[in-house]
Amino acid sequence: MNMWNFLTGTKVLEEVESPINGKITVQKSLGLGTYLQVGGLTQSGGILVSIWKSTIDEVIRRKPQISSCLILGLGGGSVAQIINKHWPDTIITGVDFDPVIVNLGKKYLGLGKVEIRLFVNDAFEYCVQAIAEEKKFDLILIDLYKGSEFPVQFEGEEFPKMIWKLLSGDGLAVFNRLYSAEKRIKAVKFGERLEKIFRKVDAYYPEANVMYFAT
Repeated sequence: MNMWNFLTGTKVLEEVESPINGKITVQKSLGLGTYLQVGGLTQSGGILVSIWKSTIDEVIRRKPQISSCLILGLGGGSVAQIINKHWPDTIITGVDFDPVIVNLGKKYLGLGKVEIRLFVNDAFEYCVQAIAEEKKFDLILIDLYKGSEFPVQFEGEEFPKMIWKLLSGDGLAVFNRLYSAEKRIKAVKFGERLEKIFRKVDAYYPEANVMYFAT
């Protein structure tokens, strides 16, 4: 399993079965480093690091000071490490439904090195509880893909309305959506729903994704 595939420049470090995500493959690439894949799509590490670095650079331009950050869809923790690097004193809360992918993040991607308030929970349920506890966050990052699918419970208006309630007065939410040809229509419609809820919504396009910045 740990043999290099010299045709692709990659090797498989581990494959595990998750009751939530199915088969999770840990791969290492000569060009992209170590990353986690579900259904052939990178979930953490690899190309996602550059996508989120670019996105966080845009966040910094809009909101240079962050004291609290909520990550819904923590995965292997790539974005948590980027946040910690830019704002080392920021309180980071991470939520993910799949303990298997979180543990792989700790084992292979350095997630265990970041101080984080970790909740292994459904993001929808976490938000309901957080609203009841009147929690507020300066920055909320939403990356809730299961493989290449965005779960249907997060598509409607109820979930973005909860995110709106969890933002601090000048807070910023960033919604990650795939923007390839077959995903584009749903992503655009999702952005239109956000515009009905938030004061201002801007689209930012890193790689094959669209990031909706909502305030």
